Amino acid sequence: MKIKHYQDTDTLYIELRSVEVAETRDLDENTLLDLDREGRICGITIEHASQRVDIPAFSFEQIPA
Repeated sequence: MKIKHYQDTDTLYIELRSVEVAETRDLDENTLLDLDREGRICGITIEHASQRVDIPAFSFEQIPA
């Protein structure tokens, strides 16, 4: 998984899996979902990210099964 924040456009991109995107769907006015050929989500784009998520407070934690 990769998370990228493009400061010049204030766009946050979350790549869940590195696969070819077959389709992009609008979830809402500022959120796009990238889907693979099987219809599974492989990426999420969030426009106006700094207004919608707390980017400076980002943290990642993996919980063991």
